[in-house]
Amino acid sequence: MASNATSFTSPLASAKLGTVGVPPQLEYVIDTISQASGWTIIATLLAVLVAWDQIKYVLNKGTIAGPSWKIPFIGPFLESLDPKFEEYYAKWLSGPLSCVSVFHKFVVIASTRDMARKVFNSPSYVKPCVVDAAHKLLGADNWVFLDGPAHVEFRKGLNGLFTRRALEIYLPGQEEVYNRYFKSFLEITKNAGGKPVPWMPHFREVITAVSCRSFVGHYISDEAVKKIADDYYLITAALELVNFPIIIPYTKTWYGKKAADMVLAEFAKCAAKSKVRMAAGGEATCIMDAWIKQMIDSKKWREAVASGNTEGIEKPTHLLRDFTDYEISQTIFTFLFASQDATSSAATWLFQIMAQRPDVLDRVREENLKVRNGDIHAPINMEQLESMTYTRAVVRELLRYRPPVLMVPYLVKKAFPITEDYTIPKGSMVVPTTYMALRDPEVYPNPDYFDPDRYYSGDAEAKGAKNYLVFGVGPHYCLGQHYAQLNLALFVGKASLLLDWKHHPTPLSEEIKVFATIFPKDDCPLTFEERKW
Repeated sequence: MASNATSFTSPLASAKLGTVGVPPQLEYVIDTISQASGWTIIATLLAVLVAWDQIKYVLNKGTIAGPSWKIPFIGPFLESLDPKFEEYYAKWLSGPLSCVSVFHKFVVIASTRDMARKVFNSPSYVKPCVVDAAHKLLGADNWVFLDGPAHVEFRKGLNGLFTRRALEIYLPGQEEVYNRYFKSFLEITKNAGGKPVPWMPHFREVITAVSCRSFVGHYISDEAVKKIADDYYLITAALELVNFPIIIPYTKTWYGKKAADMVLAEFAKCAAKSKVRMAAGGEATCIMDAWIKQMIDSKKWREAVASGNTEGIEKPTHLLRDFTDYEISQTIFTFLFASQDATSSAATWLFQIMAQRPDVLDRVREENLKVRNGDIHAPINMEQLESMTYTRAVVRELLRYRPPVLMVPYLVKKAFPITEDYTIPKGSMVVPTTYMALRDPEVYPNPDYFDPDRYYSGDAEAKGAKNYLVFGVGPHYCLGQHYAQLNLALFVGKASLLLDWKHHPTPLSEEIKVFATIFPKDDCPLTFEERKW
């Protein structure tokens, strides 16, 4: 037995390792590890992780533009805490495709029109992802995160909420809100002693109010609307493109989650009230009413079919199931999420530019007065609103000149061969930008000049059909694009008749601040007076 044991021991084995056979090449490594301190091991592991992080980034980057290396692990996260338009613009100019890597996420930026359109039109490879925190704020089961046939089916049930006939139903509520807030504009200037006040926060509030009135009608109190307007910036901050991927107490995402929960709770209460009123035969006056009425009509049709008698009952265009109050709240919240920041941005720039361009404002005022037959207080219907071709051209050009949504993030579901030479890795984020397509000088001569005549008498509509990416294209294009443009036309048209306003420029007035959407860096200092005719 003893001789057997002795003959089993390798003459190459270290005495420290007993009878385990180890190649001599590894003895030094094992010796070093066994003698290393805990700090040495940690430092070595960290160095390996840093090296792997760099190697993975370089492999993902391939041949596209981007930094040759990344700050270990976090990438440009610190820069993203204070995003600058100039840095985004430099990235767009660096190439049709460029990249960064932040934390665990590799991000590809699609800058040109064709690259952006390819992303928008590739649902088999990508799906909208907003940002990591969005699932926690909007709800992981929210319809905006559906993909493929499930998304298409859900969306069909919402199309009827944004038809021409539906939009006309919402007009009286919008006018009511604007009339009330125009009085507050005068009070704000008066209380400031006639001195200019940054108006961006006030535009955010009025847009919140008009959105809530359009979406949930009078089911929500003015106090709740004010609370949502005041706190909504917390949601915006939590949904910035780059943020902490998890919710940590007292961070932006934590405060945003609390604000989102408050909005969802308020909208759920509205849904319960709307169900009662619509079931009693009430007339739809807001988007929530119209959607719940579709649910009630769908239920009536199914019951009629089940009973075998459908005489006198019209089959709804799209049959809906009954949604819970919370599901309705989630969906209405996505409308607010989609419209609030973008429309607030557009309104801020619109009023600043109108003050800077009295020639344009005079034409808007003349058109609106004519449509109302000389009565500045007359409400308007959809036909009249649609007939204001110059005012609508102003809005169209504004959205080209200062596009509220610069970038739209998508998640890559599978390796995406976006060009012959480059494939975006699965699990990456790809972000098409709208800005460069809207500044193409071959489509829009002198693109940095605000010129509504491009759309009023020019050929920008036809020539720029593929460039006008303001509302996206493809299966996820913006449902509310006509609502948004008509709402802005109504806003500035009514204001032109009832108010005079002056912009007080600062050195920052034309510089762009990025806060989810874009605003003037000085927040648009204005003063308002009642217009004297």
